[in-house]
Amino acid sequence: MVRIIVSLMISIILMAGGLYADGPAIGEAAPEFTLNDTKGNSYSLADLEGKVVVLEWTNPNCPFVVRHYRDDLMPALQRQYAEAGVVWFAVNSTHPEHRDYETDESLNDIFTEWNAAYRGQLVDLDGSVGRAYNAQTTPQMYIIDESGVLRYNGAIDDDPRGNQPHAERVQYFQNALEQVLGGETVEVSTTRPYGCTVKYTKDT
Repeated sequence: MVRIIVSLMISIILMAGGLYADGPAIGEAAPEFTLNDTKGNSYSLADLEGKVVVLEWTNPNCPFVVRHYRDDLMPALQRQYAEAGVVWFAVNSTHPEHRDYETDESLNDIFTEWNAAYRGQLVDLDGSVGRAYNAQTTPQMYIIDESGVLRYNGAIDDDPRGNQPHAERVQYFQNALEQVLGGETVEVSTTRPYGCTVKYTKDT
């Protein structure tokens, strides 16, 4: 309970703009990475040229992440866009000395229970990839187009507390992804993410 309260307090600060930063520039090449997932598979962005790639920063101990998975919001999107050929990765940048850290086996168990349908959960133990993307919150969403260009960075929707019916939310991320898949200009390419802070070190 204390962990949840603290996470929510931090999130309020983030939504007020205290720690928010824009991250890498929209319309420019997304930062390169090579990471292993929780099952030992290695993935590099360079190897995914020609594919639309989604990066979803995550932490299963964040109540915002829990809500999006328990309500089947994130898994439903993952399933839908996997069928459209999108390569979707969750990315976990939690530092091993932080209390929110989970082993690969534990992460596999948790997200299997939640019916996750991503390609893999990438493990960014030193936080270098998260910092390259300036990932601030869990969840935080990024869309990279077939040419490796960053097209979206921000929130999944406009409803941090989950108070609105799903149909009434502005689906920032999904709208942007549909536009990328349709070869269109993304109308809203940057939004303010909400959630818990990314746990880059044991002190955050």
